[in-house]
Amino acid sequence: MQAGAQTEPVQNVVVTATRDPVDKSYRKMLRGMDRFARQGATLAPGATLRFRLLPRLTRTRMEGIVLKVVGETVTLPVPVAADNSFTLERDERAWREDAALVANRRTTSMTWRADVRSPGVPAGMRRLGDLRLECRVGMEAGLVSNNAHLFAWLADLLTDPDRVCTAPDGNYLFFTERPVFAVTLRAGERSAVLPLRYLYAGGSQSPGELRYCDCQVLLDHSYYAPLWDAAWPDDTLLSFEYMDDPAPPDAPSAPGIAPGQNRDQVRAVLGAGTEIAFDNGMQAWLYPPTGGKARPGKPEYLVLFGTDGRVLKSRMRAP
Repeated sequence: MQAGAQTEPVQNVVVTATRDPVDKSYRKMLRGMDRFARQGATLAPGATLRFRLLPRLTRTRMEGIVLKVVGETVTLPVPVAADNSFTLERDERAWREDAALVANRRTTSMTWRADVRSPGVPAGMRRLGDLRLECRVGMEAGLVSNNAHLFAWLADLLTDPDRVCTAPDGNYLFFTERPVFAVTLRAGERSAVLPLRYLYAGGSQSPGELRYCDCQVLLDHSYYAPLWDAAWPDDTLLSFEYMDDPAPPDAPSAPGIAPGQNRDQVRAVLGAGTEIAFDNGMQAWLYPPTGGKARPGKPEYLVLFGTDGRVLKSRMRAP
């Protein structure tokens, strides 16, 4: 996954009597694995489970990560694959000692996620049932590290994976491999482009709050999925258009907006939108603005600006 420049020096693992609250609980991780075992046959038959480490800061070095399970008397190495994914072995002594899973990186510099993959899913796509199970496993394992003081919904729901993963406002974030521009759902003959509020953490993260979000450096990779919507079956496939992909020829652009226009020109046509600045210097503007008046039956617009402040492409999403 792309995450910008990576210069953070490797930190040695130091085990102290007081566990850093961001280190992951070995017991909780195993409970997440138990959740996968219980619900995998229903949501994602034949799927595999791994856990994955993702960067939170641009300076986080994601190469050469060393991961260990550390208890009072036990230390177990955890092999980390080239894509920074891993699996956990069950160890009775580590369970009894309430061990922690620690890495040789600053604990606030990485995001942790479950990674569920069903066989037969086309390359570059995700299956909705896999994402539903990822959410349940991730919440059970305590992988989400958003600040509960800023995100009130999380304070109430942190210990209830079923509510987080079945509520329209559950807000469990997923991440694409590259900066994303549009997400399309397909189930049989039915297809739909996800609403713009499903992208970029809903466009609701202020610069001051972003540092508390798992999406801190991956904001342009982030999206929500309609986990709660039973109208989309588990076999629904999600496909992704990325920021650096050419616009599909049949994709409607925002009216009056053309590549090469500057911000003032866009503002003169569409007015003020929600401006989302990404770590790579690009921007996305959302219409209607986040928090603005709902416009039933009206289209939504997304405008993407390059690092030079000029339009790369735009999209109109029909209601």
